[in-house]
Amino acid sequence: MIPHHYPNGVGWVEVIAGCMFSGKTEELIRRLHRARIARQEVVVFKPTLDSRYGTQEVVSHSDDRIPCIPVSEVRQIIESAGSAQVVGIDEAQFFDNSLIEVIEELANDGVRVVVAGLDQDFRGVPFEPMPQLLAVAEHITKTLAVCTVCGSPANRSQRLVHRNTRVLLGASESYEARCRRHWNPDVFDPHQESLPLVTG
Repeated sequence: MIPHHYPNGVGWVEVIAGCMFSGKTEELIRRLHRARIARQEVVVFKPTLDSRYGTQEVVSHSDDRIPCIPVSEVRQIIESAGSAQVVGIDEAQFFDNSLIEVIEELANDGVRVVVAGLDQDFRGVPFEPMPQLLAVAEHITKTLAVCTVCGSPANRSQRLVHRNTRVLLGASESYEARCRRHWNPDVFDPHQESLPLVTG
C-alpha cells in the first residue's frame, strides 16, 4: 500500500514490474493521473528507443496515454525534471544501470519517482536495471498478465518471432504472456550466452 502522505520534502521510489501485457504502463499512467488530480507537478519520461505508439506520449497496450519527454541519455531526466514533485519513467529496462543513480538522486531530493519496466527478458533472465531498482524501492508492485494458452496468471513474455536480440520492440505480433508451464524460451537459441542490445 502506497501511503497518501510522507513528510514534506521526503521522496521515495515506486517500482511497477512484470511481463508483457501485465498492465505495468496502465498502472503507471493511473498513478500519474491521480498525482495530477492532486495538483502535483508531474513530469514523465521514456527512452527514445520506444517509438511503438508515438514519440511524445507514454501509451499502454489498452491505449491509455500521458504526455512524456523522450530521452536518449539517463542524465537528461535530471536536467528535464525541473521542479517536478512526481517523476514517472516507463520502460526502465531500456536504460542502463546509471538509471539507479539518477532515481536515487531524485528521491533523495524529495521527489516521488514511479518507475515501470519488464523484470525479465524473453529468456527469463532478470532485465537490468530492474533488479537493482527493486532493491532500492520503498514500494514494489508485481503485475501479472493472463496466459494466452490456459488463462492462468502469467509472469513470462513469450517471444513469437525468431530473433536472438535481447531487445526487440513489439506488441502482440511479437510477444504473448505465458504462465510458467506454457512459456518456452528454448524455441530460440538457448546456447547463446550473450545477446546484443539492438532493435529491429
